[in-house]
Amino acid sequence: MKNIVILISGRGSNMQAIVSAAIPNVRIAAVLSNRADAAGLAWAAERGIATESLNHKDFDSRFAFDTAMMEKIDAYTPDLVVLAGFMRILTPQFCAHYEGRLINIHPSLLPSFTGLHTHERAIEAGCRVAGCSIHFVTAELDCGPIIAQGVVPVLDGDNADTLAARVLAVEHKLFPQAVADFAAGRLKIEGNRVINQQRNAAGDQNLLA
Repeated sequence: MKNIVILISGRGSNMQAIVSAAIPNVRIAAVLSNRADAAGLAWAAERGIATESLNHKDFDSRFAFDTAMMEKIDAYTPDLVVLAGFMRILTPQFCAHYEGRLINIHPSLLPSFTGLHTHERAIEAGCRVAGCSIHFVTAELDCGPIIAQGVVPVLDGDNADTLAARVLAVEHKLFPQAVADFAAGRLKIEGNRVINQQRNAAGDQNLLA
């Protein structure tokens, strides 16, 4: 059984997708947030999952906050820490502490459009497709080895909201599978590439919606 700690900052829709997937051999040990009013905390608590919050504004540095957050996370002895809409730039110390067991979802096809406002930027750039990427986290923002990507078309007349909704639907399918693949020991990092033996054998499993 793998212990998973999920970090959120808002409603945590990807966290909800992971919990609802009831992944074999996975225990959602806790859901933590940097905001006490994050709606996802109440959702998780209603399902009997331990929840905690830690306000980053109460700390005088990013390092101090990350150190305190690491203490809370480590109390649950996680095998994997999942960033599901956790809107904080993490310190190198945090990333190093969870190296190889810290994953994030980003709403673009990395390495394109790192950072914020991804959907607006994809539309402005005239992209014909957009999507999401799940990756291992490193100290360099949105640049860790990619586990999986999901692709959607950018339609004529799309705006940031309509494109975001289409991408989010794919995120909710892709993220639980990535967690399941990690828990099953199917993921291996070689350089900057993630090898998934089962999926490679079955062919390209990325989602097109």
